[in-house]
Amino acid sequence: MIIAQSAAVSIGFVLDAIFGDPDFKLHPIRLIGYLILFLEKVMRRIFTKHERLGGTVMAICVLIICGGVPFAILFFAYRLNYFFGIAIESVICYFMLAAKSLKQAGMSVYKPLKNGDVDGARKSVSMIVGRDTESLDDIGITKAAVETVAENTSDGVIAPLIYMSIGGCVLGCVYKAINTMDSMVGYKNDRYRFAAKLDDIANYIPSRISAYLMIFASKIMGCNSRNAYRIFKRDSRNHASPNSAQTESVVAGALEIQLAGDAYYFGKLYKKPFIGDGIKPIKYDNIADSIKLMYMTSVISAVLFIGLKVAVGVVYGI
Repeated sequence: MIIAQSAAVSIGFVLDAIFGDPDFKLHPIRLIGYLILFLEKVMRRIFTKHERLGGTVMAICVLIICGGVPFAILFFAYRLNYFFGIAIESVICYFMLAAKSLKQAGMSVYKPLKNGDVDGARKSVSMIVGRDTESLDDIGITKAAVETVAENTSDGVIAPLIYMSIGGCVLGCVYKAINTMDSMVGYKNDRYRFAAKLDDIANYIPSRISAYLMIFASKIMGCNSRNAYRIFKRDSRNHASPNSAQTESVVAGALEIQLAGDAYYFGKLYKKPFIGDGIKPIKYDNIADSIKLMYMTSVISAVLFIGLKVAVGVVYGI
């Protein structure tokens, strides 16, 4: 099974690089989203006086279903035919990765900025960030896009690769369920503290592995890897989330720019520390540079994690 899972993760990674994330109603991540919305309504009715308990039960149910369904599908697929099982698992792994879609999101902001269309870039960046974008200038738009690419390098690509390399697409689905719960309900209120904490825990080690791999990638690409490491050690905690600034700090250091700072959310100003020193002025080319760093880090990660899994399989004869 180690060889089968390794093959499936490899094929899924290649499929994502070629085709990107498909947009259709029965996409597994969308199905997870529908499940979360359904269970949230159910738990609200059941736990009317114990909302935090209801949020916890909802999260546990989501994890059980999102792990159990792919496990059942693969169990029967592999029993039917070994190669059919690999094919099914490869497709599911493909759905769990978002490298090309992350590139497309960044380029949707980069291209209008390059052509001088600030309004178009502002509209595109509003689709990928949570902050208010109406008053952002070209620098603010660029910063928002670079931060998005940097942060999602971990939870959109590297973390899924790590979990799928450990436990195949089943563990990958569980991770994406945690990630989706956090993005959908984790921020709402104290009721969903368990979902938010789960995401912090699930991303704690992967985000730091991602940062170190990105520093290595920056060295290969000829960026300022020494400054990337320095800013990472200094500014990797300059964020409300314990994980978000890990890769953001590396990108800021590698590109010698300054990210983060104050931002408006729903009309309210939030005071946020800066990340990086701003050795160079921010320009739209930084978006393309961050995408290149994301891809280089992704390739290094895939080779490393899948290679380690295969090595374990060979050594232990599994």
